[in-house]
Amino acid sequence: MNNATRDADTVNVADVVVVGAGQAGLSSAYHLTRAGLDHVVLDHAPRPGGAWQFRWPSLTYGRVHGMHALPGMELVGADPLRRSSEVIGEYFAAYEDRFDLRVRRPVDVSAVREGDGGRLRVETSAGVWSARALINATGTWDRPFWPRYPGQETFRGRQLHTANYAGPQEFAGARVIVVGGGTSAVQHLLEIADVAAETTWVTRRPPVFRDGGFGEAEGRAAVALVDERVRRGLPPQSVVSVTGLPLNEAVRAGLASGVLDRRPVFDRITATGALWADGSRVDADVILWATGFRAAVDHLAPLRLREPGGGIRVEGTRAVRDERIHLVGYGPSASTIGANRAGGAAVREIRRLLARERVGSPAA
Repeated sequence: MNNATRDADTVNVADVVVVGAGQAGLSSAYHLTRAGLDHVVLDHAPRPGGAWQFRWPSLTYGRVHGMHALPGMELVGADPLRRSSEVIGEYFAAYEDRFDLRVRRPVDVSAVREGDGGRLRVETSAGVWSARALINATGTWDRPFWPRYPGQETFRGRQLHTANYAGPQEFAGARVIVVGGGTSAVQHLLEIADVAAETTWVTRRPPVFRDGGFGEAEGRAAVALVDERVRRGLPPQSVVSVTGLPLNEAVRAGLASGVLDRRPVFDRITATGALWADGSRVDADVILWATGFRAAVDHLAPLRLREPGGGIRVEGTRAVRDERIHLVGYGPSASTIGANRAGGAAVREIRRLLARERVGSPAA
């Protein structure tokens, strides 16, 4: 069901509000629909596809790392040479149609506050919703992380983040420093190196390359490491950050050619490049920050969910400080398969919460 209504005070009413319509949000909406719970899905993006619709054109579907099908509908027959933004955007659109999810977009959620009668007040660009529970599925794409280094403001070249990366063609003939130790940094380097005059790879820690398979046991161990941080109320690391970098043929070639020779992080940025503590320097025209993203949860700030460690402590998907709030695609459920499972888990807990309310029993 997806039949949020408008009351006499022009406040929309629904049992559950889902914020975000990426993998986590659509998975949650699927399970809410199957459970017959009154809900609405609000998405700030202009069209289906979640964060995938904003990925750079050179990221083809065949190069996507760890894309898992949504529950109830496989993605089959996709051309591996097509842009991932197109393939996954079309898949998400077809999924919304198949299960009649009726996502409302574009809708920006600005704040979630304590409402009347124990309900949540969800303030948006399309009005206010009153909800008994909320599934936050906003992911990280809207919060690119820009680290700060001395002298950064003096750099006369161009600085950009992965979030603004449009492909290698804009780096033709340039001297480029790529900062970051994740999959995106490696992908950027491998394709920029073909057109740039020079590339330099900089990371805070030595990269760890994973050779061989990555099975269920390894996956569980990686998720457990991320989950442990979230349970302690620390900001989550991505699951990918603890699995290591896959050592595929392209990466092997990059290591052999020297493109993936890594330098430790610089001491400061200068007007013309970067300077290390030992006095060495690299001149650059561009600094590309492939430094990841942070959870987009600022709209939840009025509920005071953060712990002293800076994160939101979560048990399963439920925020420990407020059982009405569930975070799907956060921490250990940030992978696509994790988001699928977490969507179902969140809906099961919300059903129990709403059942307790109906019989008037105190919250557990």
